Amino acid sequence: MSEIPAGAMRFNSDSQKLEYWNGSAWFQVHTATPNLNGGARGLVGGGGAPGTPFAGTASIEYFNIASTGSVQSFGNLQSAIQLTACCSSSTRGVWAGGRAAPGTGTVNTIQYVTISSTGSSTTFGTLDNKREYHAACSNSTRGLFAGGNVGTAPSQPSTNNIQYITIASTGNSVTFGNLSRFMDGGSGTASSTRGIFAGGYSPGTSNIIDFVTISTLGAAQDFGDLTGTSTGVYGCSNATRSVICQGYRSANINNIDYITIATTGNAVDFGDRTVIARYGGATSSPVRGVFTGGYGAPVATYQNTVDYVTILTQGNAIDFGDLTTARGTTGACSNAHGGL
Repeated sequence: MSEIPAGAMRFNSDSQKLEYWNGSAWFQVHTATPNLNGGARGLVGGGGAPGTPFAGTASIEYFNIASTGSVQSFGNLQSAIQLTACCSSSTRGVWAGGRAAPGTGTVNTIQYVTISSTGSSTTFGTLDNKREYHAACSNSTRGLFAGGNVGTAPSQPSTNNIQYITIASTGNSVTFGNLSRFMDGGSGTASSTRGIFAGGYSPGTSNIIDFVTISTLGAAQDFGDLTGTSTGVYGCSNATRSVICQGYRSANINNIDYITIATTGNAVDFGDRTVIARYGGATSSPVRGVFTGGYGAPVATYQNTVDYVTILTQGNAIDFGDLTTARGTTGACSNAHGGL
């Protein structure tokens, strides 16, 4: 067995993790593996779907992130809902807010499922405000919901407020702090230490990336910028990198950026999705980032495409399979993402 070179190991006091230097970057040393009850599972639930204007779907689908192909029915949310936000622990997936069926409008409900099983969602609590077009991220303990349009249509100003929940319990959200700007249509990703909120509309398409320390409370700080301004943004992460798919900048786009979460700085081009779409879903394992559906181009149609990238490399996404229900403005999560 070869010796570890001097200086090739360190303890990261920010993430509280042991890391090693591979010659070009620091990577976490994993000393324990969580029980994933059959593997890294991705869920995608709710969203706008083909039908009458503002119609949504209640269905939740799931897939094994390490494989390709089969996407299966999981159960249903409590009602058809779109423009929602989703986060998760290794046990629970949580959807909060969104826009319900016509006549109901924007909601503040929070609901959850047990990821390792199948079935319909259960009531968790409520957000501070009715909100839609918001972003979410989480570590193993806390889920954060940031920005979005608040109130009741048609007068729905965007907000910079961040709320949080303790995922293992149930109850109403609590104020965490504020983003650096008012934001809707942005993305949320995380490591176990940091939450990242990127892009969106504030007003005008934005390239701003904010970060917070999830275990504390307080205002977000500047991280850097995306490679371009965009709204309808969606992203996922492992413990090291966030991969963020830009959505809309005068037209739908498919550019994917990445950042190294433990540092600060501007995003770098990663590659492209296989489809051009905004407001897709995104979730991940430590190895793969998976992008689901979206509101597509060149015509305004909902997509059923699922594609994936290998997070620690760069390159274009590869076809994974198809959703059984075409959808956008959805919420996706997993039991193995970068915050866990």
